[in-house]
Amino acid sequence: MKKLSMDELDRLSVDEYKATAKSPLILVLDNVRSLNNVGSAFRTADAFRVKKVYLCGITGTPPHREIQKTALGATESVDWEHVSDILSLVNALKNDGVNVVAFEQTSGSVSLQEYHPESAKVQALVFGNEVFGVQEDVLQAAQEVVEIPQLGTKHSLNISVSIGIALWDISSKMGIWR
Repeated sequence: MKKLSMDELDRLSVDEYKATAKSPLILVLDNVRSLNNVGSAFRTADAFRVKKVYLCGITGTPPHREIQKTALGATESVDWEHVSDILSLVNALKNDGVNVVAFEQTSGSVSLQEYHPESAKVQALVFGNEVFGVQEDVLQAAQEVVEIPQLGTKHSLNISVSIGIALWDISSKMGIWR
């Protein structure tokens, strides 16, 4: 066994990435305050070929040095848009037939292990602010609320970790890796 070089990894160029088919997953960031978390979300979105990233409310936008530090160029490959009003976006996505799934701990949330997305339906995954989570009106508008179970003393994971777990799990369940 040996570590693969960059050439052996045979990654797509930015132009090739933009031209290739994307997964049916959309990432929505709701008032994410940390620019490092935004950059990490872009990098993870690139890895999973996410269809689009929506940066809502106070969420920082590229170009920004702190975003670039963790995105490592993914802001150039991943399609993104800033939307000031997340609730309007959520309603527009739903009207377009997109299933809106908020990630939050609520009285009615479904455990990620129990969540089974429709494989043919576009899924918009909403992740909230690092302190306050997903806004209450967005939770009410979402078609589903999913939570990532935890066993420790802390009540939440870092948003960038949650995004990675959710994208891996849902991509696997939808058969995107095949």
